[in-house]
Amino acid sequence: MAERSLRGMSIGAKSLESDQNVDFAARSDVAYVCPKGHRTILPLAEGAEIPDEWECRCGLIAKREGSDENPDDKNAKPARTHWDMLLERRSEEELQTLLDKRLKMRREGWFPDYE
Repeated sequence: MAERSLRGMSIGAKSLESDQNVDFAARSDVAYVCPKGHRTILPLAEGAEIPDEWECRCGLIAKREGSDENPDDKNAKPARTHWDMLLERRSEEELQTLLDKRLKMRREGWFPDYE
């Protein structure tokens, strides 16, 4: 068996390539900071589109360092809450009447106790 074994380098242990005559692509370092204060620096190619957000190693969304909030966010409409949508359909007086009616039905035993 020993006669037929291969001699030479182990697979994947060493590379025969060198950095000689190799031109690397132009890169720029972009820093991202998450709300916990973690700072991540990524080397990105010069022509690449740079994202405004990056997922941090802690799982939170990191924003690009030095960039302010998006101007689009300042002009965006605030999120509609459940209460806002409810007030679009009914007035507060109607809601109070419905609440009183449901509380009366509860007290009279129309709805079972869940305890």
